[in-house]
Amino acid sequence: MKHFEQKLILITGGASGIGKIMTRLMLERHAKVIIWDINQSKIDETLSEFKNKGAVFGFKVDVSNIEQIQSTAEKVKQKFGAIDVLINNAGIIVGKYFNEHTTQDIIKTMEINANAPMLIAQEFLNDMLNRNSGHICNIASSGGLVANPKMSVYVASKWSLIGWSDSLRVEMKQMGKNIHITTILPYYINTGMFDGVKSKIPILNPEIAALTIIKAIEKNKKMITIPGYIYRLTRFGQAIMPMNVFDWFTGNVMGIYKTMEHFTGRKK
Repeated sequence: MKHFEQKLILITGGASGIGKIMTRLMLERHAKVIIWDINQSKIDETLSEFKNKGAVFGFKVDVSNIEQIQSTAEKVKQKFGAIDVLINNAGIIVGKYFNEHTTQDIIKTMEINANAPMLIAQEFLNDMLNRNSGHICNIASSGGLVANPKMSVYVASKWSLIGWSDSLRVEMKQMGKNIHITTILPYYINTGMFDGVKSKIPILNPEIAALTIIKAIEKNKKMITIPGYIYRLTRFGQAIMPMNVFDWFTGNVMGIYKTMEHFTGRKK
């Protein structure tokens, strides 16, 4: 796999879930990987587990904290130079009805899922522009395509991420820059983050989801849903169905509106 050989990859949320799997897949492709994560013990675990696979480095960062983003980005640039690929993967979900959210739940979800990818990209994009090369991959959600009960704030954050990510792609194209932007919209992934979710549509295997993302970056894909039919199905349905019919189709036929009824999420 020449595409990532000796390239410097930064993965947020890189010490658990698909972030950790992507770290391993990148190391197997002979990339150098920097992981940012909020959990120091998981960072240590990941570094220890993968130390024989290649060059992997970890930084404890709370991506809801602007100062931490800026200071850690500075450390990365001083120690390693410009990064080649940024994968904005860190994310959280509360999983309650909107009226049950605290003010802090709302702010934290938007800070981590919507603001952090922009603020992190801002730290590394100028180097990419100066070199006229680079790739930013933003892990959004198929929740960014369709409304869903008990996910309203999460959905808001992912709709925001999709809009920014794809606008950035068009800007790079308009500026004539060789910087690729890939937006990923996965369905529920079986990593613990969505424990308790019950779904008629199969919940994604994390290994397959992570590999699909890596391949999308390799092929410079602009936007993909996992599975692929989710985008066409939702967009086509929204285009041709009256809202009540779409609600019936999404809620009763697809069962999507009921997926969060038994949600527990990752145990602390």
